Amino acid sequence: MSPTPTVHQRRRAPSTTELQEIPWLHLLTAVERERIAPQLVVSDPQPGDYVCRVGRPVTYWFGVVSGLLKMSSDNESGQTMTFTGVPPGGWFGEGTALKRESYRYNIQPLRPSVVAGLPVDTFHWLIDHSLGFNRFIMNQLNERLGQFIAARELDRINNPELRLARHLATLFNPVLFSGVGEVLRITQQELAYLVGLSRQRVNEALKVLEAQHLIRVEYGGLRILDLHGLRTRQFPSP
Repeated sequence: MSPTPTVHQRRRAPSTTELQEIPWLHLLTAVERERIAPQLVVSDPQPGDYVCRVGRPVTYWFGVVSGLLKMSSDNESGQTMTFTGVPPGGWFGEGTALKRESYRYNIQPLRPSVVAGLPVDTFHWLIDHSLGFNRFIMNQLNERLGQFIAARELDRINNPELRLARHLATLFNPVLFSGVGEVLRITQQELAYLVGLSRQRVNEALKVLEAQHLIRVEYGGLRILDLHGLRTRQFPSP
């Protein structure tokens, strides 16, 4: 039996619809788009695949067209620490691409996903030539800094409702994840992986957030009702 093709081996040209889901492409000039679009590729990572892996050299700058990824790393004792989720519209790894260094984290799908990739040399060409692209990257880096500062604070939060609210606020970030909109397609088990809680505890915390009119649980996902509240609301300790 022949081995299953890797994520890289399964790459293909994006469809017209998939190109429309790339948030920075419309910021380029017509000449830049004509040069860049043929160099974009997409693939279909499945749970268990790696999009990026610790220690591997950067070859592409990646973004999520559909599905859900997680960013994580393993500590010396073999335990996995999840940093964040990456929902549709999210592009990640620009710092690694800028420095052309090896990855310090793993990126894996939590469900079947479609991921786009821009070759790292093309990424640098855009940095050197495109004002619109540079503005996009600067906004990304600025939001990313705030995201990781918030992540450090989350490490010290023991309240499940507060922890879940802040994680959801991160996943609904309109700058980093423009493809999410008002509804995040995610299961309670996927949330449990990202937040570091049990599925049962996530279910209980979601009920609290829904009772406070911050979210509404819908079939297959969550609808945002009050993003500011998710970012700022305090909850009593259990």
